[in-house]
Amino acid sequence: MIYFSIIIPLFNKENYIENTLKSVLNQTHTNYEIIIINDGSNDESESKVLKFKDSRIRLYSQKNQGVSVARNLGIEKSRYDYIAFLDADDLWMENHLETLNTLIYDFPNAGIYASRYQLIFNKGKTSIPKFNGISDDFYGIVHNYFDVSLNYAVATASSIAVPKYVFEKIGNFKSKISSGQDVDMWIRIALKYPIAISSKITASYLHYVKKSLSKTPVLEKKLNDFLDYKSAEKANPSLKKYLDIYRMEYALQYKIAGANKQSKKLYDEILKANLSLKVKIIYHLPQWIAILLLKIKRLLRKNGIDFSIYQ
Repeated sequence: MIYFSIIIPLFNKENYIENTLKSVLNQTHTNYEIIIINDGSNDESESKVLKFKDSRIRLYSQKNQGVSVARNLGIEKSRYDYIAFLDADDLWMENHLETLNTLIYDFPNAGIYASRYQLIFNKGKTSIPKFNGISDDFYGIVHNYFDVSLNYAVATASSIAVPKYVFEKIGNFKSKISSGQDVDMWIRIALKYPIAISSKITASYLHYVKKSLSKTPVLEKKLNDFLDYKSAEKANPSLKKYLDIYRMEYALQYKIAGANKQSKKLYDEILKANLSLKVKIIYHLPQWIAILLLKIKRLLRKNGIDFSIYQ
């Protein structure tokens, strides 16, 4: 029998946390505990949680220290062998844990168990991510996590479960990172363990919710240090290509912010064969055109048209 410890970091999500919790309490698989880490919310988030009188819910509060510290505390407080993550403004379909439960039984040695997910935009418009090199009905161990995740990540914070012993082996989320901490964790796991994915869509990301981090200028973010992967990249061309896309993304953000020195440093670290001609052209456009293209992309996304320039 599989039991899950569900970890929900909570920071100023008073308008969403009730629906998020209801989506957990409606699960067909009922063997779980819910660990909510209130990360210094200054709205009504905590009072909304306290309205729920389910004995499986445990609430802890800390001063605001970021999502990594919150998740690490949740892992520390967890009682069960499988850790499922859920952001406080995302939703699960009622078969989410049941789907992960089946995946665990079918592939007991995996380091990450992932369901498929959908993106929800304004006015209820949705988009279903397509993964690189696997079909919509693929079920099993992905052949190469980094290659399959080039366009959209297989592992995301609200669609996966991880065996607790994996964190004991590879360590916790890095609190020094404020942007990309999830990516770092999934990389570290994928380098050491197989990754299993279901064919079922069971998680929903509310992309119309304004994330506090997404509004933070890139110059104020604490980004991942790519030097941490230097040796692994040399031995794994797929990881190098995967990370070069992130380097390119940050390089573009720096360029738009006018931080040309930081932008060029990242761009120079990229193996240019890993970039399409389209991406190279976009990078070398004048700053004002790059800003305009970003605004157009955000407008399209608000209206349910989602795409990646790396596809």
